[in-house]
Amino acid sequence: MTTYRIAESADILGVSDDTVRRWIDNGRLPASEAGPGGRTTISGADLATLASELADHPERDDRRSVSVSARNRLDGIITKVTKDTVMAQVEMICGPYRMVSLMSSEAATDLGLETGVRAIASVKSTNVVIERA
Repeated sequence: MTTYRIAESADILGVSDDTVRRWIDNGRLPASEAGPGGRTTISGADLATLASELADHPERDDRRSVSVSARNRLDGIITKVTKDTVMAQVEMICGPYRMVSLMSSEAATDLGLETGVRAIASVKSTNVVIERA
């Protein structure tokens, strides 16, 4: 199972470490202290669920929006992978952004893309390429 530390989770969600800690304390984000050295960790699946929630209800302050070039690499977390025999649709949340990429099922399998896995969306024009982080 993929797990993330608080700082990684904050980076993926586009919020501060303190916000993630507050969500854990309030029960909004499940966490455990099973990580190395007793550090708090969050399962990738739970993080993906919260990322999807935040994308569906974007009430948060978007302080990260800036002018960007035509080529962008956005860190994020996979929230859903839908495969058939030929193609896969991969959805991910990158901070305040929801990204969707279409690729071959073989590519998605080779990259190990599944809910909760951290990945990078590379954007050029209308194409979104997802790389395993």
